[in-house]
Amino acid sequence: MSDRAPLLLMAAGGTGGHMFPAQSLAEHMLRQGWRVKLSTDARGARYTGGFPHSIEIEQIKSATFARGGLLAKAMVPFRIAGGVMGASAAMLRDKPDVVVGFGGYPSIPALSAARLLGVPAMVHEQNGVLGRVNRAFAKRVAKVACGTWPTEMPEGVEAEHVGNPVRAAVLERAGAAYIPPGDYPMSILVIGGSQGARIMSDIVPPAIAALPPEVLRNIRVSHQARDEDGDRVAQFYAEHGIDADVQPFFTDVPTRISEAQLVISRAGASSVADISVIGRPSILVPFAAATGDHQTANARGLKEAGATILIPESKLSVETMTAEIARVLDNPRGALQMAAAALSCAVPDATERLAALVDTLAQKGDRV
Repeated sequence: MSDRAPLLLMAAGGTGGHMFPAQSLAEHMLRQGWRVKLSTDARGARYTGGFPHSIEIEQIKSATFARGGLLAKAMVPFRIAGGVMGASAAMLRDKPDVVVGFGGYPSIPALSAARLLGVPAMVHEQNGVLGRVNRAFAKRVAKVACGTWPTEMPEGVEAEHVGNPVRAAVLERAGAAYIPPGDYPMSILVIGGSQGARIMSDIVPPAIAALPPEVLRNIRVSHQARDEDGDRVAQFYAEHGIDADVQPFFTDVPTRISEAQLVISRAGASSVADISVIGRPSILVPFAAATGDHQTANARGLKEAGATILIPESKLSVETMTAEIARVLDNPRGALQMAAAALSCAVPDATERLAALVDTLAQKGDRV
């Protein structure tokens, strides 16, 4: 490497699951004296508000086979090819030392350009099942890092378990003291993720409302609901006399997790990592439509450790959710054990582990 500060180019698709680990790595690499550039799409740009201001963020047009009609899908290869050409031109100009893809279609141009130009590249897979893009590049990059273990790999590909990096705001609350449920104010946090959040808004409010009055009087709810569901969810809680804060997106999720006696969530990789690092009992409902049922794989570690109650979407009902919420809130000792078990699954130094791989690639100039 030259005397200039090394440059890390990160590429990530437009979900929090891809973007939060990228943010964590960016924060760390900047502290180590690196320059950092992020390539994402319009959806991903919504998650960049917490990124350090010194990061250059390049917004690209993404193309996916998952959405649109026949004509739109027919145009995808051409849009991807255009993206690869644009990424190659930018790479020749910027000369990044390492490229890291975090999954999603917007990472295709950067990873393809890195392969064409011989720039060391790696991918980080957050989920317990490789996403489509990371699977396609697993044999074409120098290193595959995994956030969830085990993650099934294509034949001949060796992966390294680093864990899922969490943001600085999460690390600040790592292992925060847990106050078990009791006859005093208690907090329940409901986070549904951008996909499949509606069922959480349909099931969880009436499930909480069905709790015994002596429990309900102590409960405050923070409920993350999509814009189109927010008003009816807030109205339901208000009509049942439940103290609830309903918002489409919480900017202070780590704080709310640390203050919660119970977290009810989808099993996205970032949510699982945050819950583990802070250490809280949870009820997880894996998103049934997730590719390869990867959310069930994400939750496996917490389930086996006794840190979470896993409810498959096919078995989710108001009655089931009420019973499981009561099981946690009625058992302070058990809840305390769940919190400790969650901590036992945490990989709080995941960012440092991932950064070490980046440094190794930069020093070796590793190619496939």
